[in-house]
Amino acid sequence: MKKVIYKKRREIKDIKDMLTSSAALYAKEPAYKFKTDKENEFKIITYQDLLEDVNGLGTALMNIGLEGKRIAVISENRYEWAIGYLAVTCGTGIVVPLDKALPANEIESLIIRSGVQAIFFSEKYNDIMQDIRTRNTTDLRYYISMDISEKTDWMYSQKELIQKGKDLIQKGNRRFLDATIDNEKMSIMLFTSGTTAMSKAVQLSQKNICTNIMDIASVIKLTKDDTLLSFLPLHHTFECTVGFLYVLYSGASIAFCEGIRHIADNIREYKITAMISVPVLFENMYKKLIKTIEKKGLIEKVESGIKLSNFLAKIGVDVKRKIFKEIHESLGGKLRLCVNGAAALDPVVEKGFNDLGIKIVQGYGLTETSPVVSAGNDKYSRIGSVGRIFPSLKVKITDKNEKGIGEIIVKGPSVMLGYYQNEEATNEVLKGGWFYTGDLGYLDKDGFLYIAGRKKNVIVLKNGKNIYPEELEAVINRIEGVKESFVYGKPDSDDDLKICTKIVYDPEIMKQTYQIEGQEAILEKLWEKIKEINKTMPAYKYIREVIATEEELIKTTTQKVKRFEELKKIEADEKKA
Repeated sequence: MKKVIYKKRREIKDIKDMLTSSAALYAKEPAYKFKTDKENEFKIITYQDLLEDVNGLGTALMNIGLEGKRIAVISENRYEWAIGYLAVTCGTGIVVPLDKALPANEIESLIIRSGVQAIFFSEKYNDIMQDIRTRNTTDLRYYISMDISEKTDWMYSQKELIQKGKDLIQKGNRRFLDATIDNEKMSIMLFTSGTTAMSKAVQLSQKNICTNIMDIASVIKLTKDDTLLSFLPLHHTFECTVGFLYVLYSGASIAFCEGIRHIADNIREYKITAMISVPVLFENMYKKLIKTIEKKGLIEKVESGIKLSNFLAKIGVDVKRKIFKEIHESLGGKLRLCVNGAAALDPVVEKGFNDLGIKIVQGYGLTETSPVVSAGNDKYSRIGSVGRIFPSLKVKITDKNEKGIGEIIVKGPSVMLGYYQNEEATNEVLKGGWFYTGDLGYLDKDGFLYIAGRKKNVIVLKNGKNIYPEELEAVINRIEGVKESFVYGKPDSDDDLKICTKIVYDPEIMKQTYQIEGQEAILEKLWEKIKEINKTMPAYKYIREVIATEEELIKTTTQKVKRFEELKKIEADEKKA
């Protein structure tokens, strides 16, 4: 089987090349869609509009002295974030996307570490920016608001800058339009998730990013007829490369999600055809679908439909969208492709969506690899796998154990340049051209990659047995009423570790499903379920301690559990008790 599925991908050398060629190919097509007051009527930003806004903003940035400078972007997902990012990367300087969920002190720390001289920000950050400006602790000189219409005594207006730049272009200013880009130098600085002290600044070039975009295009197909729902934060490289830049490369359009509570409505309103997200979203969507099916008393009918449609699929007849028309209509009737990343998806959920005719594939990658290393695709995927390695990359598994599981290492043009001002950390992960991911996994005989977990998260018992917390968490999360779980090792009296879990439950579902209320009754029920799970596993994997809570686990903005911080919280809570 070939790695490249779609051969007619467009060659691009940098982000400017990508945007200008997309604007030429899809000039009048919608790049962005926004809701208006009228139902089913949208405000449209075409590819031509987008290019003109980016050129205007980039020209104005150069005109005020920002050529070659570092410029940060921080806000909720919105059009102004996108044009800020593009105006910087298409010729102005180096872009530094910042996590919108960070507290003020961490935002300031990253601004200092990155040495940015300008920042785009939304109204939400006005007070933080005013404070940073007053104390004068950073190199910031240009504060650019996404919301105000005119410049104040200290804030520039992004809207005003765009118009001024367009006026300069009209007068013959081609400084930004003719700017050349060295696609092998750092153009994007991204901070890894974690506390400010622990986060590393990843240096990416435009060659890194554009190689990854072309790799995605060779295995996953989006067209001008697709609309993608942007949900994950844009500062995160998974959303930025796959859900933003690749969408614009492909001529599709982007609609912004209004928040987690509005996802189902937004999918219907915008008639979304594709979305990328993380396990917690897809798993919750699937649970709600199954609950609705059960409430309507249709579970047996759906199971029969799955058997029939899967049999017909084997002989090349796809009738899933017809058989499950009502389910598809509940999701807007157009959703055809979901891409899961950031963490492993429960195989039950992956198979469930595919059985219902909604293609869901898993991808794997890291900020340091721009980000995607492998992905399932439209033609070849395998349940539980994160797909095949991208065409431009090489992957090896090192230090394999008896099951063939070892550390995943990656080589190729989308691997980062290194960590900014951190040679020691760079040398730890880049060796002989190979990037050591810190992730554990294995390749099957057909080249499909499977992830076992993070190397640093593995629980190693005294007898040498390895336990992968993510594997146990996937099983625990299937318990009805469980929202999420965290598995960890705790020192035991015999100098070994005992396996424990913290479970976050939904009190409403516990009440509806088991007719129980209160912490003690819920903990007892969860213990009962854990004992059932223990019976299906070897003794060394038994879960021996359970904490039950309604409080969510500590997570990053892409909903990954901050395991170190969560463990510290558990230890602190136990000391208090």
